[in-house]
Amino acid sequence: MNWPRAILSGVFIVGVAFALLVVIPDLILSQITGFDRGRRVALATGWFVAALVGLLWGLRRLQSRRII
Repeated sequence: MNWPRAILSGVFIVGVAFALLVVIPDLILSQITGFDRGRRVALATGWFVAALVGLLWGLRRLQSRRII
């Protein structure tokens, strides 16, 4: 893999990870008003764990196929 592709891949992966692990849980906590705070925290935590596992699995699959 050449440097420009590696840098572009890294920036893309960090951007997707930031959106899935920071932005969406923040939106869950701040925008959902139908639940009490405990349920919103549980929902945001569940999303974070599921997104983290999904990212880890996806990155491992990309690595095994030598895409990244």
